[in-house]
Amino acid sequence: MNTTLEKLMKCVESGKINRTSPYPPELREQDGADELARKALDEGTTPGEILEGALIPAMSAVGNKFSRQEIYVPQMLMSARAMSSAMVHLKPYFLTGETKRKGTVIIGTVTGDLHDIGKNLVAMMIEGGGWEVIDLGVDAGPDKFLKALSEHPGAAVGLSALLTTTMENMKKIVSAVREKNPTSKILIGGAPVTQDFCNRIGADFYSPDPQGAVNYLNKLIA
Repeated sequence: MNTTLEKLMKCVESGKINRTSPYPPELREQDGADELARKALDEGTTPGEILEGALIPAMSAVGNKFSRQEIYVPQMLMSARAMSSAMVHLKPYFLTGETKRKGTVIIGTVTGDLHDIGKNLVAMMIEGGGWEVIDLGVDAGPDKFLKALSEHPGAAVGLSALLTTTMENMKKIVSAVREKNPTSKILIGGAPVTQDFCNRIGADFYSPDPQGAVNYLNKLIA
């Protein structure tokens, strides 16, 4: 395997963002994901090869460790930030269409809910899995999701809620999406959300962790 890609994968998995980043201590003063992604491109590695050969496997490993409770939210956030620093160098190639992504996912925290850590983690994991992410932010209602779907036909939809009081707003958004875009796949998640609730409101998928969402999306295109 390309040595630069091996180093990049290690940096993303361990949360080494750039050369000046002090974390993790064993990689102090070494190049991080930022520099290594740029180096890989300079060496002639294609953006697709960087994504498939380093970023996707690294974030998959991170997601699986989180699912097994071998790491926790702080470590996962560091890995997601490292991945994002590498993606900065790849995004121009995606925007020009030179490199293709697997598909598009529209994600947001639902109406009345201003919590975004969980939503951001899922968004970063999905992006690291090779998907384009349209992030609607927090307090996103049916109109925002429908507008985004009109601009990105065929996109999957991800809804996040942290409060039991805002969970019911997921139902309203699911109903609005189903009415206008009956074939859209809808994923839901958040601390109070359950599989039973997912079934009750007619969403397609629920996962207690980000990697589950990535695995589900990948099955849609398998």
